[in-house]
Amino acid sequence: MTGKIESGQLCTVEPIADLSSLKAGDIVLCKVGGNEYLHLVKAIQGQRFQIGNNRGFINGWIGPNAIYGVCTRIEP
Repeated sequence: MTGKIESGQLCTVEPIADLSSLKAGDIVLCKVGGNEYLHLVKAIQGQRFQIGNNRGFINGWIGPNAIYGVCTRIEP
C-alpha cells in the first residue's frame, strides 16, 4: 500500500479555523516529537486527535496545539 502523499509531492496546507470541523480521514500538518509531519486523523476523542499513516500505523494522540493546518490539495 502506498501513502496518500508521496515524499516530495506538493500539497497545500491551510490553517484550521475551527478544530471541531476535523474528522477522521483528514490529513493534518502536526508536530510530533519535535518534528512536523502530515498525518491522517484516525480518531477524535474530545480535544484529542489520534494520528497515524496510510499504512495502518498509529502514531498516538496529540492535542489541538500540535495541529497547524489541514491539507486541502495534493498535486498529482
